[in-house]
Amino acid sequence: MFAANGLTMGAWAPQIPPLIPRHQIGEATLGLVILALGLGAVMAMLFTGRLIARFGGRPVLTGFALALAPTLPLIVLAPSVPALFAAAALFGAVAGSMDVAMNAAAVKVERSLGRAIMSASHGFWSLGGFVGAALGAWVLAHWGSMTQALVTAGAVLGLVALALPHLLPDPPAPVTAGHGAGVLLPRDPALWLLGLLALLCMVPEGAVMDWAALYLGQELGADALRSGLGFAFFAATMAVMRFSGDALRNRFGAVRTLRVSALIGAAGLMLAAVAPADWLAMAGFAFAGLGVANLVPVMFSAAGNHPGLPPGQAIATVTMVGYAGILIAPASIGYIAEQVGFRATYGGLALLLVLVAGLAARARSADGIR
Repeated sequence: MFAANGLTMGAWAPQIPPLIPRHQIGEATLGLVILALGLGAVMAMLFTGRLIARFGGRPVLTGFALALAPTLPLIVLAPSVPALFAAAALFGAVAGSMDVAMNAAAVKVERSLGRAIMSASHGFWSLGGFVGAALGAWVLAHWGSMTQALVTAGAVLGLVALALPHLLPDPPAPVTAGHGAGVLLPRDPALWLLGLLALLCMVPEGAVMDWAALYLGQELGADALRSGLGFAFFAATMAVMRFSGDALRNRFGAVRTLRVSALIGAAGLMLAAVAPADWLAMAGFAFAGLGVANLVPVMFSAAGNHPGLPPGQAIATVTMVGYAGILIAPASIGYIAEQVGFRATYGGLALLLVLVAGLAARARSADGIR
């Protein structure tokens, strides 16, 4: 399920540039389309936790996974700009809801096995994203947007069909009085703090994805090829570490794993911020990927095991806060970097990860998987 979601998101990336000539729009309008996708995801996440609590995790995950397949073709088929906005919002809503449901399912698997598997699950998302972006770009270049979208839809349906027979039963959660399981936004400060920590963990990832190439090119003089390697190295080390993160967490515990990972991520970003040459900054981004890789998986496990709430609802809240930050982070980081430069910006993000390390004990519920 994680691979199917990642495959679709990866395949979406090469579909973005052709939207400009197809609909005769500019970059500003395209940015609003992407924003509509993000807003659709965040708004849907508000309700997904309640759906899981009411109907059970397995049917909700099944429904959204099957609904994900046609969303990319719908974007390609959109006949007008308003229809494109609607299709993008629908795509975001379905993908975001599936994101919540599959993370809730991963928490159930962790409890069943009595050990962590969340990092590897996110590793499969990264793997799916890589395949979707790389092969998706190749198919699009040779056979066009619609063929790429239909091939992606078929691959998603195939992956979902393989997964469906093996999903754990997950009956609806009983509503317990006093715990707020029936409210849209839980009134639990500790849960919202987890959401804030998830936001702080997600923002550095977005900052490297969106701005590392510009930093390497503008401030360190890297050429076009070397500028793109900053995020490539970051993504590669992050994917590798996600498949190793569960073993580390099972051995050392969630709190220690989170604390050390955040400090490694902070050290990598700080190295990139102070690097005198592009190759050293790229090394810093690669080192940061080792630390950032397992931050969000630990946060989702902590949310899914948060006392007093069904896993789906707690994960929905934490995911919503984290992704809401991702929506505003790229523009905010760009504005800050324009005022103080990328070196100071990446240094500031390193300090945010130090704050995460200091608050790592807040994620102790991630170890409650038995």
